Amino acid sequence: MEHTPNSFANENYAPHAMQEHMEDTVHTTMKSAVHSPMEDSMKLADIKTGDVDVVVGHMMSLSDPDNPQNWPLHRKIYVSAVSFAFAFVVAFGATIYTAGISDVIISFDVSSTTAILGLSLYLFGIAGAPVITPHLSEAFGRSTVYLICLPIFSLFILGAGLSQTFASLAICRFFAGLTGGPCLVLIEGTFADVWSADVTNTYYAVLSMASFVGTGAGPLIGGFVFASTGWRWTQWVTLMLTLAVFLFGIGIPETYPRQVLKRKHKKLSLPPPNLMPAGSGTTLRGMFQITVLTPLSMLLTEPVVMLCTLYLGFNFAVIFSFFISIPAVLQGVYGFSIQQVGLAFIAAIAGSILATTTSILIDRLTVTTFLKKSPNGTIVLESRLYPAMAGGFGITISLFWIGWTASPTIRWPSPVFGTLLYVWGNQSVLSSLIPYLFDAYPPTGTLSALTAAASTRLALAAFLPLVILQMFTNLTGAWALSLFGFLAAAMMPIPWVLYKWGAQLRMRSKHGHERMGLPQMGGSTEARAMGERGSSA
Repeated sequence: MEHTPNSFANENYAPHAMQEHMEDTVHTTMKSAVHSPMEDSMKLADIKTGDVDVVVGHMMSLSDPDNPQNWPLHRKIYVSAVSFAFAFVVAFGATIYTAGISDVIISFDVSSTTAILGLSLYLFGIAGAPVITPHLSEAFGRSTVYLICLPIFSLFILGAGLSQTFASLAICRFFAGLTGGPCLVLIEGTFADVWSADVTNTYYAVLSMASFVGTGAGPLIGGFVFASTGWRWTQWVTLMLTLAVFLFGIGIPETYPRQVLKRKHKKLSLPPPNLMPAGSGTTLRGMFQITVLTPLSMLLTEPVVMLCTLYLGFNFAVIFSFFISIPAVLQGVYGFSIQQVGLAFIAAIAGSILATTTSILIDRLTVTTFLKKSPNGTIVLESRLYPAMAGGFGITISLFWIGWTASPTIRWPSPVFGTLLYVWGNQSVLSSLIPYLFDAYPPTGTLSALTAAASTRLALAAFLPLVILQMFTNLTGAWALSLFGFLAAAMMPIPWVLYKWGAQLRMRSKHGHERMGLPQMGGSTEARAMGERGSSA
């Protein structure tokens, strides 16, 4: 069949029929596939290929009451709230440290750049989480990973607070990020397990708040904690919050469909289900290929991945540099106390809430509009880019705004409002490009693409804070932020370019549906159930 730009691969997706369509999709792609119901009445799709029976383990039947998408609303809300809280506390732990950096400098007799390593190494640790989390999730299930990683995270936070040397502090902060990072990765898969595909942008806007509000709350609370007790208490507060979150989430049920099936069979004393091979790889070589080598390859060869990663990486680098530069500006220009600096980050939290609201409104309006106009109930995949199109203007304008209004002659609310605008734009871009990426490829391509995007943006976010003070010193704050503004302006067309030519780029991709001989179906339904996604951190 010859495919036009409007009919190929995942140009369109049908949100209300995605899950039903997926079972038909798998059957049509596998040679000599034959559907027959299982004898144990579990009503799972069964496929016979040659002499091997395989169950579509990542896609549970819509009629199965154990399918997380069939759970009662209160149970879905609890699971979502737990995953939100786990991600929030890890994000909170990253930035509360920044409130006590001046005390770290004095306590360990280190330079400001060295002290900032406590933030950067934490982020470098999180950057490793997208590589390892899919394999942990596949082996043990999401609930187990949540309930093991967070206590280990708390032990390294405890070690950081007890550190008597900066080397010890730095090591503990790195491993706190590495062991807490899976909570930031798993939230995406957890939300995808329990909420349907037609609200992908909506739920992503909500789960993005866990990272943005968590990082904004860090210096807000940390400013008051540090002023009263010193830097070590920034770690103790994180530890106490982690304990509260763990107790809240200790009853989290398993949502990963493959693990749900395995546990159901075990509970019913049935033989283990015959599942399709895990999309994250079944051997060490395969795992390494999918979450290390292929992501690196896609960063160099896939225009869609390159453009999305570039934009997201720049945005994350700038926003995490704000946790170093904004206190320096507000204290140096306006004479703010550390508590007042913390209060200024309320603007960042407000920006996150605003971004969530506008992204949901745009998503609901576009879905409704496209469904009404579509004769076959499909929606153009590139419609997910609308929030990023709007958010790009906020990012560019806000950087120039902050840079040129942070002056003794202009009152402090102006640059603080600029941070609200920046966070709004940043989160709008994130909650648009990531859902677009995980529908742009089949499941294994999705995993590799999102791993590339997540690890790269976190690595860049870890690097820029280390040099931001030198940039402000050598270029002045106005010109340093103007430089970022010019770069943001250059990247602002990226979602527009993808909207115009993204479909053609995906059609030509060697990782796309066309080249892999797969049917015309977006990757989200499979990848949603697999939960093998990038971090929202």
